[in-house]
Amino acid sequence: RAPLGLSRRPRDLATQQAAASVGQGLLIGRYSAGLARHGRTVGQVLLTVDDVTRRAHYRNAYRTLRKLLDLGAVPIVNENDTVATDEIRFGDNDRLAALVAALVHADLLVLLSDVDALYTGDPARPGTVRIEEVRDEQDLADVAIGRAGRAGVGTGGMVTKVEAARIATGFGIPVVLTSASLAPEALAGADVGTLFHRVRQRPTARLFWLAHATSPRGRLHLDPGAVQAVVGRRKSLLPAGITAVDGTFTAGDPVDLVDAAGAAVARGLVNYDAVELPSLLGRSTSELAAALGPAYEREVVHRDDLVLL
Repeated sequence: RAPLGLSRRPRDLATQQAAASVGQGLLIGRYSAGLARHGRTVGQVLLTVDDVTRRAHYRNAYRTLRKLLDLGAVPIVNENDTVATDEIRFGDNDRLAALVAALVHADLLVLLSDVDALYTGDPARPGTVRIEEVRDEQDLADVAIGRAGRAGVGTGGMVTKVEAARIATGFGIPVVLTSASLAPEALAGADVGTLFHRVRQRPTARLFWLAHATSPRGRLHLDPGAVQAVVGRRKSLLPAGITAVDGTFTAGDPVDLVDAAGAAVARGLVNYDAVELPSLLGRSTSELAAALGPAYEREVVHRDDLVLL
């Protein structure tokens, strides 16, 4: 903000993006200088949701990060705020950290705050105690989590860090939440901060991104047979099983697959534009290929681009 003469956080998206453009260069300069003192080289990686949900983009993002690590460089990852089309929201960086941890199959995610751990309430108030470990949602049932850190500058808060911990542990990555001043102790395995235990083995990273990093651009309503095929047998979604289409989307966009009650059962990357689908509904792929050509023999959502919710 300072180089642009902005005294407070801008509210409109264009000014936020302008500030991000200036800030990204300054930030990577600080990282480069700071880590150079330790003989480390840094590389800047700016990601968008498309970079890690669309199959080809995901592979490229993974290969780039993997090569940086193999070369001994430290990737500094940030959301590409200068071209983001959605509002820059609170918690984006915490969520991004959890999703990138999944992308690179990290062994551990360390989330740093201005508070040294997760507490049962406001740590400034008497009677609150540190939560040493979180094994499941029950351990968080009686926790009052505030929305803003004391620093008041960043876009995160304790609530976003807990949500990021949920995302990472859901991918099979344990999480330590503590303060920046205790980072060395946390990495050394000392009893500091709050340890969130992983809750399951790791799913496919790209589909994990699809479930947690995307917002659906539309909905495809499925008949009971299609729900059973997609959810029960993990099959691709074909036009014959779709009863209705909601939303405005283009091929490659994420859409939710919903059952007869309107509940989302899966999310996937659609292979057709929204305007194309209504005339295809209820028809078999062989029928469509015969009537419209071989290009229409493809699935509406391929099973490799589909994640159950």
